[in-house]
Amino acid sequence: MTEFRLRSGSIVYSGPGVTIASNEYDTPDGGTMTREYVRCHPGSVVVLPYTGTHIVLLRQFRAPVGEVVYELPAGKRDVAGEDPAETARRECVEEAGLLPGRLELLHVFYNSPGYSDEQSWLYLAEDLTAVPSDPQGPEEQAAEVVELDLDEALELVAAGTIKDAKTIIALYAVRGRWR
Repeated sequence: MTEFRLRSGSIVYSGPGVTIASNEYDTPDGGTMTREYVRCHPGSVVVLPYTGTHIVLLRQFRAPVGEVVYELPAGKRDVAGEDPAETARRECVEEAGLLPGRLELLHVFYNSPGYSDEQSWLYLAEDLTAVPSDPQGPEEQAAEVVELDLDEALELVAAGTIKDAKTIIALYAVRGRWR
Protein backbone atom coordinates (compact mmCIF):
# COMPACT_ATOMS: atom_id res chain seq x y z
CA MET A 1 0.00 0.00 0.00
CA THR A 2 1.31 3.42 -0.87
CA GLU A 3 0.81 6.34 1.46
CA PHE A 4 -2.11 8.59 2.18
CA ARG A 5 -0.86 12.19 2.28
CA LEU A 6 -2.46 15.00 4.23
CA ARG A 7 -3.41 17.77 1.83
CA SER A 8 -5.18 20.18 4.20
CA GLY A 9 -6.92 20.33 7.54
CA SER A 10 -9.35 22.60 9.30
CA ILE A 11 -11.39 22.88 12.47
CA VAL A 12 -15.11 22.48 11.81
CA TYR A 13 -16.23 23.05 15.39
CA SER A 14 -14.48 23.80 18.65
CA GLY A 15 -16.31 23.82 21.96
CA PRO A 16 -15.39 23.44 25.61
CA GLY A 17 -15.52 19.64 25.52
CA VAL A 18 -14.92 18.63 21.93
CA THR A 19 -13.24 19.71 18.70
CA ILE A 20 -14.28 18.40 15.29
CA ALA A 21 -11.59 18.50 12.61
CA SER A 22 -11.77 17.85 8.88
CA ASN A 23 -8.75 16.64 6.91
CA GLU A 24 -8.38 16.20 3.17
CA TYR A 25 -5.99 13.48 1.96
CA ASP A 26 -4.47 12.43 -1.33
CA THR A 27 -5.21 8.70 -1.66
CA PRO A 28 -2.94 5.95 -3.05
CA ASP A 29 -5.12 5.64 -6.19
CA GLY A 30 -4.60 9.32 -7.09
CA GLY A 31 -7.90 10.56 -5.71
CA THR A 32 -8.76 12.55 -2.63
CA MET A 33 -10.87 11.93 0.43
CA THR A 34 -12.13 14.03 3.31
CA ARG A 35 -12.54 12.67 6.82
CA GLU A 36 -14.03 14.35 9.87
CA TYR A 37 -12.92 13.22 13.30
CA VAL A 38 -13.00 14.14 16.95
CA ARG A 39 -9.77 15.80 18.00
CA CYS A 40 -9.21 14.96 21.63
CA HIS A 41 -7.32 16.23 24.60
CA PRO A 42 -3.70 15.02 25.01
CA GLY A 43 -5.00 11.55 25.82
CA SER A 44 -6.17 9.64 28.83
CA VAL A 45 -4.94 7.07 31.29
CA VAL A 46 -6.53 3.83 32.44
CA VAL A 47 -5.45 2.27 35.74
CA LEU A 48 -5.94 -1.35 36.73
CA PRO A 49 -5.46 -1.35 40.51
CA TYR A 50 -4.51 -4.84 41.72
CA THR A 51 -4.56 -5.66 45.44
CA GLY A 52 -2.67 -8.92 45.00
CA THR A 53 -5.92 -10.89 44.86
CA HIS A 54 -8.53 -8.53 43.41
CA ILE A 55 -8.95 -5.89 40.72
CA VAL A 56 -10.54 -2.62 41.83
CA LEU A 57 -13.25 -1.26 39.54
CA LEU A 58 -15.87 1.44 39.76
CA ARG A 59 -19.60 1.28 39.12
CA GLN A 60 -20.32 4.76 37.82
CA PHE A 61 -23.11 6.53 35.93
CA ARG A 62 -22.07 7.64 32.45
CA ALA A 63 -24.36 10.25 30.88
CA PRO A 64 -23.53 9.52 27.19
CA VAL A 65 -24.86 5.95 27.53
CA GLY A 66 -27.41 6.76 30.24
CA GLU A 67 -26.49 3.91 32.56
CA VAL A 68 -24.22 2.78 35.36
CA VAL A 69 -21.16 0.98 33.98
CA TYR A 70 -18.32 -1.03 35.43
CA GLU A 71 -15.01 0.56 34.58
CA LEU A 72 -11.48 1.00 35.81
CA PRO A 73 -10.26 4.31 37.21
CA ALA A 74 -9.38 6.54 34.28
CA GLY A 75 -9.10 10.15 33.30
CA LYS A 76 -7.89 12.78 30.90
CA ARG A 77 -4.32 13.98 30.76
CA ASP A 78 -5.57 17.47 31.51
CA VAL A 79 -2.69 18.83 33.60
CA ALA A 80 -0.16 20.54 31.32
CA GLY A 81 3.22 18.83 31.32
CA GLU A 82 2.11 15.97 33.57
CA ASP A 83 3.65 12.60 32.78
CA PRO A 84 1.05 9.88 32.00
CA ALA A 85 2.24 7.82 34.99
CA GLU A 86 1.61 10.77 37.30
CA THR A 87 -1.86 11.22 35.79
CA ALA A 88 -2.50 7.52 36.44
CA ARG A 89 -1.41 7.88 40.05
CA ARG A 90 -3.63 10.97 40.51
CA GLU A 91 -6.68 9.31 38.94
CA CYS A 92 -6.27 6.18 41.07
CA VAL A 93 -6.27 8.34 44.22
CA GLU A 94 -9.15 10.58 43.06
CA GLU A 95 -11.48 7.81 41.95
CA ALA A 96 -10.59 4.74 44.02
CA GLY A 97 -8.85 6.18 47.08
CA LEU A 98 -5.77 4.08 46.36
CA LEU A 99 -2.19 5.33 46.07
CA PRO A 100 -0.10 3.02 43.86
CA GLY A 101 3.38 2.20 45.14
CA ARG A 102 4.23 0.75 41.74
CA LEU A 103 2.92 1.55 38.27
CA GLU A 104 3.75 -0.47 35.18
CA LEU A 105 2.85 0.69 31.69
CA LEU A 106 1.13 -2.21 29.93
CA HIS A 107 -0.03 -0.64 26.65
CA VAL A 108 -0.73 2.56 24.78
CA PHE A 109 -3.75 2.20 22.51
CA TYR A 110 -6.07 4.22 20.27
CA ASN A 111 -9.59 4.26 21.69
CA SER A 112 -11.48 4.39 18.39
CA PRO A 113 -9.23 5.44 15.49
CA GLY A 114 -12.11 5.45 13.01
CA TYR A 115 -13.52 8.65 14.48
CA SER A 116 -11.09 10.01 17.09
CA ASP A 117 -7.39 10.67 17.66
CA GLU A 118 -7.63 9.84 21.39
CA GLN A 119 -5.08 7.46 22.82
CA SER A 120 -4.87 5.94 26.27
CA TRP A 121 -2.00 4.82 28.47
CA LEU A 122 -2.89 1.64 30.38
CA TYR A 123 -1.15 1.08 33.72
CA LEU A 124 -1.11 -1.79 36.19
CA ALA A 125 -1.09 -0.34 39.72
CA GLU A 126 0.23 -2.46 42.59
CA ASP A 127 1.43 -2.02 46.18
CA LEU A 128 -1.70 -0.01 46.90
CA THR A 129 -2.17 2.16 49.99
CA ALA A 130 -5.66 3.30 50.99
CA VAL A 131 -5.92 7.10 51.08
CA PRO A 132 -8.85 9.53 51.06
CA SER A 133 -10.38 9.69 47.60
CA ASP A 134 -10.96 13.03 45.89
CA PRO A 135 -13.90 12.50 43.52
CA GLN A 136 -14.36 15.15 40.84
CA GLY A 137 -17.97 15.80 39.85
CA PRO A 138 -21.30 14.16 40.69
CA GLU A 139 -20.65 10.92 38.79
CA GLU A 140 -17.44 10.18 40.68
CA GLN A 141 -19.00 11.24 43.99
CA ALA A 142 -21.78 8.68 43.49
CA ALA A 143 -19.48 5.93 42.16
CA GLU A 144 -19.20 2.62 43.98
CA VAL A 145 -15.80 0.94 44.39
CA VAL A 146 -16.00 -2.80 43.61
CA GLU A 147 -13.35 -5.50 44.04
CA LEU A 148 -13.46 -8.59 41.81
CA ASP A 149 -10.97 -11.32 41.10
CA LEU A 150 -9.91 -11.66 37.47
CA ASP A 151 -12.20 -14.62 36.77
CA GLU A 152 -15.23 -12.77 38.18
CA ALA A 153 -14.43 -9.71 36.07
CA LEU A 154 -14.02 -11.80 32.91
CA GLU A 155 -17.34 -13.53 33.64
CA LEU A 156 -18.98 -10.08 33.73
CA VAL A 157 -17.38 -9.31 30.36
CA ALA A 158 -18.67 -12.60 28.91
CA ALA A 159 -22.15 -11.89 30.31
CA GLY A 160 -22.20 -8.43 28.71
CA THR A 161 -22.28 -6.68 32.08
CA ILE A 162 -18.89 -5.02 31.63
CA LYS A 163 -19.22 -3.08 28.36
CA ASP A 164 -16.51 -0.43 28.73
CA ALA A 165 -13.86 -1.00 26.03
CA LYS A 166 -10.87 0.29 27.98
CA THR A 167 -11.76 -1.97 30.90
CA ILE A 168 -12.16 -5.01 28.63
CA ILE A 169 -8.80 -4.25 26.98
CA ALA A 170 -7.14 -4.01 30.40
CA LEU A 171 -8.69 -7.22 31.73
CA TYR A 172 -7.60 -9.23 28.71
CA ALA A 173 -4.14 -7.65 28.83
CA VAL A 174 -3.55 -8.87 32.38
CA ARG A 175 -5.22 -12.20 31.70
CA GLY A 176 -2.55 -12.88 29.08
CA ARG A 177 0.19 -11.97 31.56
CA TRP A 178 -1.20 -13.78 34.60
CA ARG A 179 -2.12 -17.10 32.98
